[in-house]
Order: sequence, then structure tokens, then C-alpha cells
Amino acid sequence: MSDTRPKKSKLGLREIASVAHVSIATVSRVLNGSNRVDPAIQKSVLAAAADLEIDFLQRKKTKALAFLLCNRAMQHAFHSRILLGAEAYCASRNWELLFQSLDYPAHVPSKELLLPKVLQRHDLVRGVVLAGTNSTNLLELLGEKGVPFVVLGNNVMGEFTDAKCDVVFSDDVQGGHDMTRYLISLGHRCIGFVGNIGLPWFARCFAGYQRAMEEAGLAPRHSTVNSENEAEIGYLGTKSLLARGEPVTAIFAGNDPTAHGVYKALRDSGLNIPDDVSVVGCDDTVGSYLYPTLTTIREFPEQLGKQMVELLVNRIADPGQKPQPVTVPTELIKRDSCRRFQPSEEIAAAGALQGAMI
Repeated sequence: MSDTRPKKSKLGLREIASVAHVSIATVSRVLNGSNRVDPAIQKSVLAAAADLEIDFLQRKKTKALAFLLCNRAMQHAFHSRILLGAEAYCASRNWELLFQSLDYPAHVPSKELLLPKVLQRHDLVRGVVLAGTNSTNLLELLGEKGVPFVVLGNNVMGEFTDAKCDVVFSDDVQGGHDMTRYLISLGHRCIGFVGNIGLPWFARCFAGYQRAMEEAGLAPRHSTVNSENEAEIGYLGTKSLLARGEPVTAIFAGNDPTAHGVYKALRDSGLNIPDDVSVVGCDDTVGSYLYPTLTTIREFPEQLGKQMVELLVNRIADPGQKPQPVTVPTELIKRDSCRRFQPSEEIAAAGALQGAMI
């Protein structure tokens, strides 16, 4: 009797789904290594593929993602740790991760952007993890090209909605709020914010600070410097804040490298930390190396990287699902750069700042 089974070249997801009595989407999830499939169902799908003599291992040879670091220095500590988390998740799911850096202009139409050649190889790269600093034009281009992607939401420039794509946030807005409330709990009322709020990661942290200040009936005050050099932002922003002659008992730096610049500016002005001015930061990248050690908001970049890859792998397995937003909480880390401040000290603090300006 002749074998009427279709040729193996014709067999695919539909045939496996039929034999395993599951949907095509479920077969796709199993094929792409998604962890959202019940182990018993996964076993059934693999058994059906074996019965049909479909080589899953051959299919999995194209399991590669691209980690695209955009418009940022490759050695940036925060994004390097996101990459480590992404690599760890990929390794646990047998995905390859290719690294690529990309600089592109923010204010040109998406159709004028060129994707790196590696992203044009759909047979090689199945999806993109977008880290670094990104603009909506690249997000639009990837959507137009049908390239699955996930983006770090904290660093998207311009008007951005998380309703159109998979996005992972570090909750630095809440972190900024928690840190400001902590300073207020220590008795500080004259709290300045230093950072470039034209950049989204500073703006988000400032938003949390501003909300906490207003809730406490205090006037937010900030010093913004139009630069991307974080230590420079901290130094010049602090000098500008001190030059106003207003009492400042604590400074909230938009991230740890900025706090490094704040430290230098205070010391160059003859002020001590935390005796004269308390200082806090955000991201916990270099805070433990400063002296005194920096009170800061701990973010979890490795976890951000893992979450980004997980969303992307699930998107590849199930392209029709709704965009998924994920927010990773932050943690307040108390170190030596803050002290409790008594209201009676305000006059002395004002005198110290006046002396620093002379």
C-alpha cells in the first residue's frame, strides 16, 4: 500500500497542531521556546512533531535576537547590565543574542532611517531588544517592517505611548517619589533637583520628585543643564543651584554619575557631605564607590534585560497578542550621604551657602 502522507517539505505548524490537538499559536510558542506553555502540552507537541518526522532542532537554528544599543556609549554601566540580563535569559532558553550599536537622528521621518544589515536578515534575526536612547521614528520603522521588538521605555525620546508595542519600564518615577519623601522624613525642606530634564530618564525621576514636593506643600526647585555628560550636568547644575543664594539642605541628583558631579561641585565650594548638604542619586551604578557612599534608588537592569527578552520571545511565538507593558519596581538604598536635618539649622545652612558663594 502506498504511503499517502504528504512530503516532509510540506509539513509545518498546521499539521503538528492537528496531530497534537492544539492551536497553531501553541505550536509556534513551543517552537520558539516560550515558557507560557504547559509542560504536558509541550510534550504533546514535541511528540507530534517527532511522529511527523519534523526536525525541531533544524528549525531552532534560526533562534537569534539582536540587542541594539542606540545613541549611547557602549561602556555605559546601566546598559551593559541590561545586556547581561538579556544574555542570561537567552542562554536559558537556547536563543542566540547578537550585539549591535546604532546611532541615528531623532528628528527624521522613519522612512529615511536605515536599519543595520543584520536586522534585514529575517532568516537570521527574529526580533530586536532596543536599549540605549531611542526615538519614536525607529519604533515606527520596525513596526512598518514587521520586525518584532521590545523597548526600554524609560529612554524613549519625545511623545511615546506604551499602547503600541511591548515595553519594559524601571519604575524610577515612583523611586523619585520615594526618595524625596525619605529626604522630607529626615527634616529636609529645601531640596533641589539636578539633572537634564530634557532627557527622559531625568524627566521621569524629576516627575516623582516634583509630585512628592507638591504633596508636602514644598516648592520644587531644579537646576537643569543641557548636556548629556552626566558628571558635567551634576557639577554645573549644583554650581548654578548654589549661585541662587537660596537655602539648599539636600540635592537630588537624577542619577549616580550626576551625583558624582554634585559631590565635586559641593567640595569645590567648601561644603561637606552630608554635614552641610545631603545628596541622593538614582540607578545605583556608582553610588557605593563614592565617598561618602551615596544614598540612591536601586534599579535592576539585569531584570530589565530578562523581562525584555521574555516579552520579545512571547511576541515572536504569538504575534497577534496585545502589546505588553511591564514595570520593574525600584528599591531605596540608604547610605552615608544623608543626615537628619533640624529646622533650627536652616539659618546656619543659609550662612554656609552664602559663604560658599563668596
